[in-house]
Amino acid sequence: MSDSVSAIKNELKKINTEDHPQFQEWLKDPRKGVQQAISQWYRLQNKRKQEQLHYEQMLEEEWKLMKQGIHYIAGIDEVGRGPLAGPVVAAAVVLPKDLELLGLNDSKKLSKTKREYFYSEIMEKADVGIGIITASEIDEINIYEATKKAMQAAIAGLSQTPEHLLIDAMRLPAPIPQTSIIKGDAKSVSIAAASIVAKVTRDRLMTEYAQRYPHYAFEKNMGYGTAEHLEGLNVSGPCEIHRKSFSPIKEMEQQQKK
Repeated sequence: MSDSVSAIKNELKKINTEDHPQFQEWLKDPRKGVQQAISQWYRLQNKRKQEQLHYEQMLEEEWKLMKQGIHYIAGIDEVGRGPLAGPVVAAAVVLPKDLELLGLNDSKKLSKTKREYFYSEIMEKADVGIGIITASEIDEINIYEATKKAMQAAIAGLSQTPEHLLIDAMRLPAPIPQTSIIKGDAKSVSIAAASIVAKVTRDRLMTEYAQRYPHYAFEKNMGYGTAEHLEGLNVSGPCEIHRKSFSPIKEMEQQQKK
């Protein structure tokens, strides 16, 4: 008696080549459910191939350095330059050579579920440093300087000093060789990994702040100037984690002083 369709679907999950003898038998199975399962298997294999190709393309910068004998490479990225509230957060990530994160991409292009999955994998298996600069310090030194400071704090949080830095569209005043890559979070696996750690870390912080400051919907907008956030500002005024040097909060503060 032939296997049930559901049993075949489960077995297909374990097969990664159409040369498998059992797979060849299922190709001849006339049942519609089996043929649909095989079509789905082909689509999944194609998706994996595309992810593999994309992952290899995102490894090019790392491979160039490894060919020069450089192996401890840190990807660095930040999240939170633009919001009206909350910290700027940077992450530095050194991925182990044997860790393959198929589907990894710029954090903004991934669903929350995917980001959380990759975050867990990276935090468990990679060397990670995180730098957090508060809104009040951003007001003191400006957002550009705060971003650099967050990145330097992230590097300092690694277990050892990297041999080379791959940074998303920035250069740092650090005595470590570095490469600045425009849109690096979409071009380098190390930077993409850092973008995910930085975003998940900051999103979690903003969700916590939402409970303390409930008038601004931080859990939805993460501090960005959405209509709901601006309405909260107009009704309740700025809170402790708002950036007083950013408009329209700057103007609100000046108005209150008059």
